[in-house]
Amino acid sequence: MPKNTAKSGLFPGDEAATEAPGAAPAGDEVARFEDALGELESIVEKMERGDLKLEESLQLFERGVGLTRQCRTSLETAELKVKNLLAADDAADAS
Repeated sequence: MPKNTAKSGLFPGDEAATEAPGAAPAGDEVARFEDALGELESIVEKMERGDLKLEESLQLFERGVGLTRQCRTSLETAELKVKNLLAADDAADAS
């Protein structure tokens, strides 16, 4: 299978040619997702122990909801990039 040399912008060092001016580098997007997911996992572990006060639990829950939304948005963005890359590849194969 030939190596696809198109840049996706999904991984560090993989510069996207269509990156918007002022947009964060793609590597930062991946790092932000991984950081958010790691923090979310930490919150879940703390809450599962069951030794937090109600106020602390509510604060962590609220933070967890925000992190979940951030992760979902990141995954939806990545999915859209993959779909666009596959559509472009299909179009190139059809020509």
